Amino acid sequence: MLWVKTFHIVLIASWFAGLFYLPRIFVNLAMETEPAATARLLLMARKLFRFMSLIAVPAIACGLWLWLFIGIGSGEGWIHAKVGVVVLLVIYNVYCGVLLRRFERGENRRSDKWYRMFNELPVLGMLVAVALVVIKPF
Repeated sequence: MLWVKTFHIVLIASWFAGLFYLPRIFVNLAMETEPAATARLLLMARKLFRFMSLIAVPAIACGLWLWLFIGIGSGEGWIHAKVGVVVLLVIYNVYCGVLLRRFERGENRRSDKWYRMFNELPVLGMLVAVALVVIKPF
């Protein structure tokens, strides 16, 4: 069980690194006018999106293993709320892919300020998820 917890924490930290940084690349893409720099940022964004999406799968699998097979949080309300937060973060991850494809097609219509605000959402998600696990309010 401790190995699964260890992998879960490391994988979640890695996934969040992408969730925090990819929207920051979007900020730069929204401000960039130089084609060579845009191409470089798009390459970085594609690689980061691929990494964070692939790493999310075992991160979530470890969390589900802890919940369903080890029984962590079973029958407690906080685990259901945490699963809800994870679902929202997965939706955020998928939407990052949608935004990336828009940048690739040259169809971005959002400002760098919008992306700066968008970049704060996973911080809130992480705060809520960690608070639910540590505090277990219900």
